[in-house]
Amino acid sequence: MTSRDESVREDATILAAGLSEFWQKRLGNNLLGFYLLGSLAHDGFNWRCSDIDVGLVAETGVTDADIQAMRDEALLLSPDLASKVSLFWTDRGFSIGRFPPLDRLDYLDHAVALMERERINPPRPSLDDIQTYLRGAPFESWVRATEHFAAIETLEPAEHKPFLRAFLYAARFAYSWQTGSMASNDTAIAYL
Repeated sequence: MTSRDESVREDATILAAGLSEFWQKRLGNNLLGFYLLGSLAHDGFNWRCSDIDVGLVAETGVTDADIQAMRDEALLLSPDLASKVSLFWTDRGFSIGRFPPLDRLDYLDHAVALMERERINPPRPSLDDIQTYLRGAPFESWVRATEHFAAIETLEPAEHKPFLRAFLYAARFAYSWQTGSMASNDTAIAYL
């Protein structure tokens, strides 16, 4: 990890902690836990291409208005990093919201609690669940991105992050497809 990665990672963690406080005030006892996920949870953070993945488990979930209020709060806390916040959320039963199978695995295996009133452990997605999920929207999106990059002659600055992700995600897809697990880019590449 470079010094820039470490500095932005520190700022991202501070932003996530601020969002944890926001959710505690907004949801009160409805909030069961708020977590770091993804590269912030398993030390693979890269300032150029990493999102600030956070997970929220609430007794009854959250509303669109709650999510918009969080986005507004993120802008106040860190205008430079707010657009990188990626919220995964669900209810106690993991039956609503946005918490796909790979992110559920990340939650089960790597989540770092910023606030936890009660740890909720949903059923672990099976290898078949992971493969079914990957062959859907994630794979279709990856195919569109790689076809786009193969067809262009010049890479625009706004396309640097999607371009890097197109290559890194191939390793992560293959790793998760074969193992039924979630890992950092570095771990997936080393595995392959």
